Amino acid sequence: MQQPAERLLVAIGGNAIHPDHGPGTAVEQAQFAARTSQSLLPVLARDNQLVITHGNGPVVGKILLRQVLSAAQVPPMPMDICVAHSQGGIAYLLMQAFENALRQAHNQRHVVCLLTQVEVDADDPAFTNPTKPVGFFYSEREARDIEQLLGWPMREDAGRGWRYVVPSPPPRHIADISLVRTIMESGAVAIAGGGGGIPVVRHADGTRSGVHAVVDKDLTSAKMASVLGLDTLLLLTGTAHVSVNFGKPDQRELSNVGMTEMQAYVDEGQFPAGSMGPKVDAVMQFMQGGGRRAIIAHLDDAEAALNGRAGTHILQG
Repeated sequence: MQQPAERLLVAIGGNAIHPDHGPGTAVEQAQFAARTSQSLLPVLARDNQLVITHGNGPVVGKILLRQVLSAAQVPPMPMDICVAHSQGGIAYLLMQAFENALRQAHNQRHVVCLLTQVEVDADDPAFTNPTKPVGFFYSEREARDIEQLLGWPMREDAGRGWRYVVPSPPPRHIADISLVRTIMESGAVAIAGGGGGIPVVRHADGTRSGVHAVVDKDLTSAKMASVLGLDTLLLLTGTAHVSVNFGKPDQRELSNVGMTEMQAYVDEGQFPAGSMGPKVDAVMQFMQGGGRRAIIAHLDDAEAALNGRAGTHILQG
């Protein structure tokens, strides 16, 4: 009897198509997407039902900077449209790079991008206390000028400079999740939920409208994987493992961790909000929702992580 195809969601960061430093030209972004496609090719070519999500940090930051520089000539766009712009552009680069890599490997699998809205609660307290920094760093004087020019709230970020802060409510519902399922079950790779999804609220009459917010892309990934009933959630990042006592002499990398042990580390405060915290929160939510396994690993170790040879694996128990 043939084993059913693996069903999984792979989340990649915004740096998968954009350098952390430097201009990030269109050529550079295409090159980064091509490198990412080579790292993921063994996963793309597997017999699986596959959804891919992605971050948008560096790109949406550039969209916001353009608004700062052109505010006198071009009316600024609200955050939901900025997220939509970044979602579409990044998904295009990834779709093209993935299909190019597959064709070069003589694989005819298709890749489909779905512009994805994510519903949040209009009454979420995050809207009265924006804390999520986005975009570029500025000096305090520049930040004050931006506040006056655009009305953006700016806050100092860990001694590194001043940044624009926006509300970041958790995701409540992935709009059109049935279409993501249809794409996935057709055998095509589904790219969805980019940048955490376009933040929207749903009204009593069933209509939706965009809101000024960003949604954490790892939490959206976990929500999507849970609703789809997927077996595996793989979060790919720039580090090879999750560590406890990070940066201390007794730092220790985690390989295979049960839920009970992982929760104890969370309760100890091992994973700060500004670093590994959101990813650990996401995998815990996925596992609590019935997931079989969750993995946090380096982008270059994607296949090895799925085969149990790399990354941090969080398991039931």
